[in-house]
Amino acid sequence: MFHCGKFQFDLKRPLVMGIVNVTPDSFSDGGHHASAAAAVSHALQLIEAGADILDIGGESTRPGAASVSEQQELDRVLPVIEALRSCAVPLSIDTYKPAVMRAAIQAGVSMVNDVNALQSDCALQAVLHSDVALCLMHKQGTPLTMQQRPHYENVLDEVASFLLERVALLAAAGVARERIVLDPGFGFGKTLEHNLVLLRDLARLQELGLPLLVGLSRKSMLGALTGREVNERVAASVAAALLAVQRGAAMVRVHDVRETVDALQILNAVNKEQT
Repeated sequence: MFHCGKFQFDLKRPLVMGIVNVTPDSFSDGGHHASAAAAVSHALQLIEAGADILDIGGESTRPGAASVSEQQELDRVLPVIEALRSCAVPLSIDTYKPAVMRAAIQAGVSMVNDVNALQSDCALQAVLHSDVALCLMHKQGTPLTMQQRPHYENVLDEVASFLLERVALLAAAGVARERIVLDPGFGFGKTLEHNLVLLRDLARLQELGLPLLVGLSRKSMLGALTGREVNERVAASVAAALLAVQRGAAMVRVHDVRETVDALQILNAVNKEQT
């Protein structure tokens, strides 16, 4: 059972996390939902389309992105969280800043999705005494520099080792495993080949014993493989989400919720017939 604040999921089917970027510069939809009203409207559309969780972010972590101030991030996300706090699905805050985590938890989020895996000073303390779910992601470098020269001796082993270390640290602090989900960090300090290795052998990361969250939606690796621009990658994104689920992903983080939900319904029906 996956514990996500007041929500619980048995993970018998994969969950779809809808992306709500309250930013002017996210790689795919930057500026489309930058106002609180536009972000809330978009979030409600994602719920209607079948999203199980909404991931709200106020700072772009695309390759080359510069950071924003705590106050700027809070000003972007808090009105959206407060407007959606009574909706029927859990809200996740996509942040690595402890102050933003605390404020978002107080405002009503059920999950913290941290690209920095709670490595920032005071990040663990910010979430420790709450009941929110925690997503720990692997990355190499910072968004500003991570795609300059990514290097691994063995990307799968190094990602697994890092995530195990972070889980052990949380366990030592008393965080229940039922609250934790792991993200291998596709595109975060990884070349196309690194990403393909991770996706190809994703099932090996299941051996870590915790749910996997995979975010491949509209990413540059899909553009490199298909030659499509970012707004033309819906089909590739859905295909990538299906491949991830077939290899063990318990959750997929996507822009195109309706299309992904439809595809997963077909996959679930076929899998049900096989059991």
